[in-house]
Parts: sequence; C-alpha cells; structure tokens
Amino acid sequence: MPDIRTIDLACGLPLILEPMPGVRSIGLTMLLPAGTAQEPEDRQGLSAMWSELLMRGAGVLDSRGQADAWDRIGASRSADASTMHMRLSCTTLGTRLHEALPLLADMALRPRFDEASIEPARDLALQAIESLKDDPHERAAIIAKQTHADPPLNRSGLGTVEGLRAITRDDLVNGWGARARPGGSILAIAGDADVLGGTGGDDIARTIDRLFSGWRGEAEPVRIGATTTRGTYRHEPDDTAQVQILALHEAPSERDPDSRLERVVASVLSGGMSARLFTEVREKRGLCYSVSASYATDRDFGRCSAYVGTTPERAQESLDVLMSELERINTPAGAATEEEVERSLIGIRAGLVLSGESTAARAAALATDHYRLGRARSLDEVAAQYANITVRHVNDYLSRRSLGKVTIVTLGPTSLRAPVRG
Repeated sequence: MPDIRTIDLACGLPLILEPMPGVRSIGLTMLLPAGTAQEPEDRQGLSAMWSELLMRGAGVLDSRGQADAWDRIGASRSADASTMHMRLSCTTLGTRLHEALPLLADMALRPRFDEASIEPARDLALQAIESLKDDPHERAAIIAKQTHADPPLNRSGLGTVEGLRAITRDDLVNGWGARARPGGSILAIAGDADVLGGTGGDDIARTIDRLFSGWRGEAEPVRIGATTTRGTYRHEPDDTAQVQILALHEAPSERDPDSRLERVVASVLSGGMSARLFTEVREKRGLCYSVSASYATDRDFGRCSAYVGTTPERAQESLDVLMSELERINTPAGAATEEEVERSLIGIRAGLVLSGESTAARAAALATDHYRLGRARSLDEVAAQYANITVRHVNDYLSRRSLGKVTIVTLGPTSLRAPVRG
C-alpha cells in the first residue's frame, strides 16, 4: 500500500494524504479547533449552531447555492462538533476532488452566517435539547459526562438553553474567526490512488496551498480545570418506568501504550452477546433490557463508560452486579480467559478491516491520529499493535489496572444505594 504523506502547507496547516488502491472515491476530514470546550461559559451552544450554519452558505454561495454546488459534484458533506474540534467532512469521486476543495475551503474560511439562517439554526439546536425529554439514555449520558469530566471537557455537544438564547451573530462571526485558525487544524484526504498518488498528491497540495493562502494564526489553548464531582454518586429524578445507570472511570489516553490492552478489556466486557456484562447482567439474571461498556480516548485522557437500562424493581441489583463485574475483571478470580481475549482480538481486527474499506473512515482516522499522536498511522501499523497480544499480556495489565474514582449516575423514579468499594 502506498505510504501516507504528511505535508506542512505554507499557512501551517498539516495535510495528510493516503492513496488507497482499488477505490474511486475520496474522503476528506478537516478538524478545526472549535469544539465545545472552546466556547465561552455563557455562550455554550456556539458549536451546535456553527455545525448547522456552516452548511447554510459560504463564500459567494447562499444556503441553496451551496447545497446545489455540493450536489452537482455528487458529494456528501457534514459538519459536527466534538469536545475539541469542529469536523468538516466530505465524500465524493476522486475525479471531483478539485471541485470539492474550494467548497470545503469556503466552509472553513468564509462561512456566511446569514441573518436569515441564524434563527432557524438556533431553533434546531433548542429542539435538540428539548428532545432529550424523550431520550433518557442520552440525558443520563450528558449528566454523567458533566459530573465526571474536568471542565470544560464535560460540556454537552448540544449546548445550554441559556447559552443558545444569548448567542448573537457577532458571537458566531467573531468566535469562528478566533477559533478557525490553521494552528491546531488538520486536513486529511484518503482514497483514489490515481488522484492522490505520486505527482497527483503534489498537485493537490499546491491547490490547497493556494486555496488557504493568507490564512494565519493559532487558536488559544483550552484551559482545563479540575472537577470536584468525579467519583461521586448523582441521581436525577425522572418519573418513568425505566432506570438509566451509568458508571464512568478514567482509562489510558490514546498516547499510552496500554490503550490497546484497554480496548481488549472493553471488548471482553462488552464485545457482543457472549461478553461478560451481557452474560452476567442480562442472560444469567435477566436484570435489564440493555447493558454495555465502551472505551473512548483522546490525546490527553481516556474514559470507560458502562451502562445498564432496566426497571425500577431491578435497578439496585443491576447496579450491584454491574459494579461487581467491573471490579472483578481486575482480580485473579476474574482474569480474562484465552477464549475471551481471542474473541476480542478478532472483533478488533474485523473493525479495522471494515474501516479500511471506507475512504471517509480512513480520512477521519488519519486526522484523529495526527491530533492524538502527532502522526498518522496506516491500517497495517494499527493492526500490528494487536498482532502479538496474548492472554498473558492482558492479565498482566489487569493485575495493575485500577478503576480509580468511579462516577455513578442514575436517572429514574428513585435514587439507589451506590455500592461500597473496597
């Protein structure tokens, strides 16, 4: 497979190119340092409105003109905010890349923020918050993040009602101008080897250099505080026939070599219907309708989250069994078995293969790698990190692994008794 190229453009923007033989599509991902963590405290919701308004006109094109331009080249596009970034994405045919790049550049550098689009964007953002009333799982997840993570990393991607109502056009324009800078931004393109390979990659780099000519500056770094509520129990009253239970604890960051072992552990716990949590909480005891665990990483932190959805009558036992299983896997009695580790590794490798078949997924992975690790990795390199993992490696890791401070959040009719941890 052709090598991944990283080119530092004149404006300071890193451009990552990965030719993929045998495909004719192109995936693009651009990360800009304009996520929820960068929002002013009293303007939470800026990124939610930006993600809508960036799709409603840029450069000389109004909302309809922009949509028509993307449609003419058969491209799909999106804008969505995470904690640290605004992500602009596009997928199109490789032969249309040169037509897509100016449209992407306009979204990043020249969004219109037309007055006529602002109120509809605000209304959509407020409706998203209102819809949480019908989504108790998501509501509980937002509360858990707010309780566990350090501010401002603990913010909801939806913003707040107060913040959204306070946002003005000047906030949108000036905030974007301050955050959307080449310093801290990343552009990754993956796909059609005929377009990105050899001199084609050089042509793409020159085109992007021209499109982003004159773009300068660096966004201010995020100032991270310290939460005082991590490791506590919080109950949110909700008059329903369901109970949502979440347990969060810290885990290795992406840069930590232990992150690959933590992924295996997460899969042992929740990698399918034969995984431990499903077996112990649902199959054996019939305590819940849903149970899962996940592991997510960033450059400087990682986090594990376990979830149970159940009924009020079974909620306390569900929480007790959940916490027991989360603790037990770190003990000799709960050590991972060879079968569990092999099953987990098969699932991880399958996920890598599937992601390698999508140009959009590869572009997103390249950009994310560059942010978290300072460089992009090939699929072969990522796969090699899991090739020699054995059950001994996993259990050696588990023997020194600790949950640390576990934050427990419940949402339902009545509060529960948080398990006493030894």
